[in-house]
Amino acid sequence: MTGVVGEPDRFDVIIVGAGGMGTAAAAHLAARGQRVLVLERHTLAHDRGSSHGLTRIIRLAYFEHPSYVPLLRRAFELWRALEARAGERLLHVTGSLDVGTTGGLVFEGSRRSCLEHDLPHELIGGRDLRARFPAWRIDDDVDAVFQPDGGFLLPERCILAHAHWATAAGAVIRTGEPVIAWEAHGDGVQVQTPAGTYGAAQLVLAAGAWMGGLLPDMASLMSPERQVLGWFAIAERDRFAPARFPVFVHETPAGIYYGFPEHGVPGFKVGKYHHRRQVVEPDALDRACHAEDEAVLRDEVSRHFPLANGRLLQAAACMFTNSPDEHFIIDRHPRAPAVMIVSPCSGHGFKFCSVVGEIVADLITRDTTTHDISAFRLTRLRRRPDGTADR
Repeated sequence: MTGVVGEPDRFDVIIVGAGGMGTAAAAHLAARGQRVLVLERHTLAHDRGSSHGLTRIIRLAYFEHPSYVPLLRRAFELWRALEARAGERLLHVTGSLDVGTTGGLVFEGSRRSCLEHDLPHELIGGRDLRARFPAWRIDDDVDAVFQPDGGFLLPERCILAHAHWATAAGAVIRTGEPVIAWEAHGDGVQVQTPAGTYGAAQLVLAAGAWMGGLLPDMASLMSPERQVLGWFAIAERDRFAPARFPVFVHETPAGIYYGFPEHGVPGFKVGKYHHRRQVVEPDALDRACHAEDEAVLRDEVSRHFPLANGRLLQAAACMFTNSPDEHFIIDRHPRAPAVMIVSPCSGHGFKFCSVVGEIVADLITRDTTTHDISAFRLTRLRRRPDGTADR
């Protein structure tokens, strides 16, 4: 099929990307009566981008910045509402541990979030952490924040639940249809794919690692990075069960690691933020797990989780799409106000998909939202003469 598919106002909104953010936005927009088209280059709930991996951490204590906490509170509410709508469990509460040392980024940031927002939490030292969660091997001088509301989401199921809600409300989702180009004009936007050209009043770009190709003049603000996750064989599996093993973030001299209880598939799942700091092209991502990748993960496992220091059962590659300051970008295009930019999320965005969907629906239908997203505006990223961004 070639040519224009309908008139430019056939759709109210076109969304590029049917990952966590795109499907959530589609659901909320369609539920408000918007005529929505979603274009996805791969399949629904695919493993090519940033919204897969069986489990994703959700934390209410947020070391990255306390300003995220109100958004997280609403995200929890919306995930529960989505569970009720879908009739399946999508969010598992285990509690969360933010582990580090006094003065460190993770411990101090988490404690600050808890104090500023009056979150229930406990401060525990290494000895108490070992006694309470015996899968850990940790020194006495370690400090940790335990927050009982944290846990994990099932990302593929969350995406499908939002997609089912969206299509039930009238949205159209087209998979296997990459966007070649888009253009804004006085009447809205036109989006070109191999199948044809679609028109709409507004456009939402939520394409994750592919954002740089859609916004080449902003590509320096959206840097895809290779991540590798591993699942390691466990000797005493009961110690890694969700009831006994909270999700965690652990700051070490080697970097910041994160991990999960055993769920869905065998093994202790662990990853490291900014794994090997490999900037990549999304369509050329190396998805194999090499010896160097396993070594990065096994360093944490062997030192701090010896009962899970078995063979590597499986591994998965995904991508972070990082902004210069590692905070989100949610804003209108400065030269094309009919275009909404909803990425990058810098490796910590999935837990927010439910509330970001609501925010996008607010901005598209009312051009305002009650949620505070001032920290995510493009104007915070000052430009140098060479076009790169300051933090």
